[in-house]
Amino acid sequence: MEITYIEEIKRKLVHLSSLWMAAATLLLPRNWSCLLFLLLLLLTLVSEHDYANGGRYLGKLYGKIFGKMLRDKVKPGQWIVSGGAPVLAAALLVNVLFPPFIAASSLAVMLTGDAAAALVGRKFGRHKTVNGKSWEGFASFILAGFCALSIVLSILGLFYAFWFWGLIGVILAAVAELFQKQLKVDDNFSIPLCVGAVLYLAFRFF
Repeated sequence: MEITYIEEIKRKLVHLSSLWMAAATLLLPRNWSCLLFLLLLLLTLVSEHDYANGGRYLGKLYGKIFGKMLRDKVKPGQWIVSGGAPVLAAALLVNVLFPPFIAASSLAVMLTGDAAAALVGRKFGRHKTVNGKSWEGFASFILAGFCALSIVLSILGLFYAFWFWGLIGVILAAVAELFQKQLKVDDNFSIPLCVGAVLYLAFRFF
């Protein structure tokens, strides 16, 4: 079920507000950031389960904040995992697998690129591509994602060393978002892994 554009905006503002995760990845020791994302992931899963089962406390609070933003409405007893859990799972995984600058860059691309693709694609998407998505949304993902990655790398003084490979990673991530249905992997999870893998290979071998 498609949510309204206003709810989509709210959903993506939550996405953008999660840019704090990129900052936490850079500022906290890796063990602390991994523990933080693990605890938040568990809290999210428990809250969603409680919401699906009509819980009075966590579930009720979760429903008030996020209920209208869910693309799939929850039936009694049904447990639907929202986009928040894959975001936190990806944040945990990239922090485990990659150096902090790569993990932070990957998260920044996912949080900005996905938001841009959804909002621009729904409002201005006129030229359709696969899975009902648009070239306008696809281009917006690449532009916003590369800008976010450039900002992170520039702050760290690494832009000129990684701009080319960063662009390749963003394009690969945009393709993964485009073919999410065929890949059967949530784009919130696949996007940072695509960017992270490309940057890590460049870091190791180039």
